[in-house]
Amino acid sequence: MQEIAFYLLATVTLGAALCVVTLRNVLHSSLSLGLCLAGVAGIFATLGADFVFVSQILVYVGGIAVLVLFVVLLAARQSENFLRQTNQQWIAGVFLAGAALWGMARYIALYRTQTAPASAQPTTRAIAKLLLTDLAVPFELVSLVLLAALAGAILYSHHDKEETEAPGTERPGEHYSEVKP
Repeated sequence: MQEIAFYLLATVTLGAALCVVTLRNVLHSSLSLGLCLAGVAGIFATLGADFVFVSQILVYVGGIAVLVLFVVLLAARQSENFLRQTNQQWIAGVFLAGAALWGMARYIALYRTQTAPASAQPTTRAIAKLLLTDLAVPFELVSLVLLAALAGAILYSHHDKEETEAPGTERPGEHYSEVKP
């Protein structure tokens, strides 16, 4: 049963990944990316990696939900949702994908005779103990680095109103100070 679930989730993941790169609508592509990452999380669950499963759901699938809500639905213009998402370097991409598939096939051939353990053991308690004891300081340092990167991204993307808008232009609704009946 576990093997059937694994192959079913792998098929869903590969199909969703294919949809990410082939669909023209940005909203549909981002929803396919969420499905693809949810499929990867399901694969982790079937392999017994419970901590990675929950992390995948919280971080990546949650990030895709934020992407869909804020970037695609709220910030994008309707004309940008249907732009062509390919470029002229697709031949090089096909070559690199073929080389990657060849390398993975060789790697899989090396370990074809090895099998997974019969039953998966929960890993959450061991990882939590490790993160809260031996790796607590590096974990906090990484969080500070990520916080500094987030602050830098906000500062880098922030533009002054005077620099970006031409004189005499205003956004719709800006000239209304109160709602009129």
